[in-house]
Amino acid sequence: MNKFLSLGGADEIGASCFYFNIDGTGILLDCGIHPQKTGAESLPMFNLLENKPLDFAFISHAHQDHIGALPFLIKKYPHVKIFATPQSIDIAKLTLHNTVNFLSRQLSLDDGITAYTHEEIDMLLRSVNTADYNEEIFLKGIRHETAEEIKISFHDAGHILGSAGILIEYNNDKTFYTGDISLLPQTLMAGASLPGKKIDSLIMESTYAGSNQELLGTLASETKRFTKSANKILSEGGSILIPVFALGKMQEVLANIFIQMENGKLTETNIYTAGLGRSISHIYDLNRYIVKYSDKEFELKNIPQQNYFEINDLNHFKRHPGIVLASSGMILKDTSSYRFAEYWLKQEKFAVFIVGYMDPDTMGYKIANAGTGSKITFGDEEIIIRCGIERFYFPTHSKRNELVTIVKKLNPKRVVIVHGEPAAHDWMGNRILTEFPHMQVFSAEKGKEILL
Repeated sequence: MNKFLSLGGADEIGASCFYFNIDGTGILLDCGIHPQKTGAESLPMFNLLENKPLDFAFISHAHQDHIGALPFLIKKYPHVKIFATPQSIDIAKLTLHNTVNFLSRQLSLDDGITAYTHEEIDMLLRSVNTADYNEEIFLKGIRHETAEEIKISFHDAGHILGSAGILIEYNNDKTFYTGDISLLPQTLMAGASLPGKKIDSLIMESTYAGSNQELLGTLASETKRFTKSANKILSEGGSILIPVFALGKMQEVLANIFIQMENGKLTETNIYTAGLGRSISHIYDLNRYIVKYSDKEFELKNIPQQNYFEINDLNHFKRHPGIVLASSGMILKDTSSYRFAEYWLKQEKFAVFIVGYMDPDTMGYKIANAGTGSKITFGDEEIIIRCGIERFYFPTHSKRNELVTIVKKLNPKRVVIVHGEPAAHDWMGNRILTEFPHMQVFSAEKGKEILL
């Protein structure tokens, strides 16, 4: 019987890291860092791996909450063989280097943890094995060989470029880990491809399972609502700040905005981007013929963009209104979106458009749930919000009914719910038990072993 153990990311969004023991061979599914925690608290509980075999690590995609702790893992377990899609590794070459200086500051006062260096990142990434979607990988443990080879394959998860669900097959038993998955198409990504096989165990994310399906709308309805609101702000001479993750959310929203301008539905205006997001956009362009893409002829580099790093006086956005796509997506301190938000909230004609998930402990969450005229503590200052604040749903994750569809299509014997807040676990678990009473349902908890 296979053993499943969460080291992080079980009933929360962050530090996703799941251990799978298959007949004595240890496999790690993802190895992320928690964006809202610092020091040792931000890492998976690697201590749970003591006295357990660990042979391989498979990374579902390059978001930091799924890959950011990989360098720390390799310091502790240098023998582990790592696999990811080629696109995830190309992106990781940018994102992991981008976090080096930040983590050095963050970990400087944390006893027992040493931040990784640029040189260590280079060495790590050179050692990673890549596999394309649907390519079969055959494995045997280093110290304890299984009775037969374990077969593993990546399947397009439709979440971001290079994202993959991971199918593990051994001794006629099939386990599928969704990673972060988007079943429906986005502006760029064309939607997930599920394995065409009967699954025994499904390890499934639940990010949006706690959110009312009707309130989230569709890509088409949210785009229509977005363009109407944006046109109003721009017609009055205001600028719009959109906090985005540099990976995934920026590329999707940027493409959607430009398409609406090209179609004459959105007022043509300045678009401001910068930094890491632009570099990642280049990787999207290079891979558009290789992965499932909604329009392979569409290139992000053809979208006119101004570099907001070149703007020191924020009053520039009064003189030259436009739409600013700035990371971080959750408006974390010491990021571009944080700097802009502090200015934006005080401007009457401006607006902040929230387009993604916000952790409840972030400034982004506070802003998303505030209203014009309300007071908010921003850093050390209490300010009155003068700008407009609107929320739009352009999720890169499957919504709750889509998650149910995944369960129905794969028809597993058992489901392990991960990567979601307790309310998401509760809704998903109750829905599965009601609609599929023959299935076993487990709500993953960090440090609690589950037999599959």
